[in-house]
Amino acid sequence: MNLNQVTVPSTNVEAAVEFYRRLGLRQIVDGLPDYARFECPDGEATFSIHRVERVREGPGVVVYFECENLDASVDELKSKGIPFDAEPRDQPWLWREAHLRDPDGNVICLYHAGANRRNPPWRMR
Repeated sequence: MNLNQVTVPSTNVEAAVEFYRRLGLRQIVDGLPDYARFECPDGEATFSIHRVERVREGPGVVVYFECENLDASVDELKSKGIPFDAEPRDQPWLWREAHLRDPDGNVICLYHAGANRRNPPWRMR
């Protein structure tokens, strides 16, 4: 099994498309106003947005995008006017993370974990 796509809900797909383009994703499907799909700039994964009448309240899915140079990526996005809920910081699980939200409030974590993403010191054998 290979995870190849994640879809998030949006009440305004057009606004979400603009946001994810600013994050650096490349749009490959335009099904406005109901749907859009993107390729991530690195790797093989795709990411999509699907229109809903309302986005569920409370904790939901958190989408993680790994950035090779997290701090520079955050600085670049902030220079484009994208606000962050949490600045980059080292976490006890050996990742460096920054948090933001898309226009619908979906949580996005930009992070760098390197080898610790799949092989942390506490990985099960």
